[in-house]
Amino acid sequence: MLSVDLGATASRPPRFLFIGAHCDDIEIGCGGTVIELLKRHPHASVHWVVLSSGAQRRPEALRAAQALLRGVRDKVVCIEDFRGSYFPSEMPAIKEYFETLKVSARPDVVFTHCRDDLHQDHRITGELTWNTFRDHLILEYEIPKYDGGLGSPSVFVPVSKAAVQRKVNLLMRTFKTQLQRTWFTPETFEAIMRLRGIECNAPSGYAEAFYSRKLVLSTS
Repeated sequence: MLSVDLGATASRPPRFLFIGAHCDDIEIGCGGTVIELLKRHPHASVHWVVLSSGAQRRPEALRAAQALLRGVRDKVVCIEDFRGSYFPSEMPAIKEYFETLKVSARPDVVFTHCRDDLHQDHRITGELTWNTFRDHLILEYEIPKYDGGLGSPSVFVPVSKAAVQRKVNLLMRTFKTQLQRTWFTPETFEAIMRLRGIECNAPSGYAEAFYSRKLVLSTS
């Protein structure tokens, strides 16, 4: 199994960009990876973007970002108000937003939705990420949903049991507006990480998984 150090350079700490269509997407898709990455790269620069929020969910998104990014000095958290469930019609405005994001964030690694996600907001977010960030490592995370669509990802980040518990506790404690959803349970989130942990033989038994459509390996 190939081990890759995400964004590490000799001259500066790495820069990470996390993009979520909705207020809990980043936390569900790669919350454990955020914890593990920032433990390894405590001086990393982080740009955290949630595209759709609203008055009720915005405070939850802010609390979650603040909790996961606690201790990160160089961070930007953007909670936007593009119309949820209507991203196909919002596509031109989101594209313009992404163009400004490319300049301001200057990421080494971009975490975003899968381009093949069956949810229209997730899919548009993934498509525009690839349309905008042409010279970057892009890792597409997965979100469980009623529509299904879970596939066979090829990139895995082992997650410690402590990080699993922290992620799950954060989701259940912070996103109170989602607790009525039958799938929004600790068992759901733990099960997916356990399955991906089996697939990559993670030491803890848990992992998060990503799709990578283009990966450049440097021999320098």
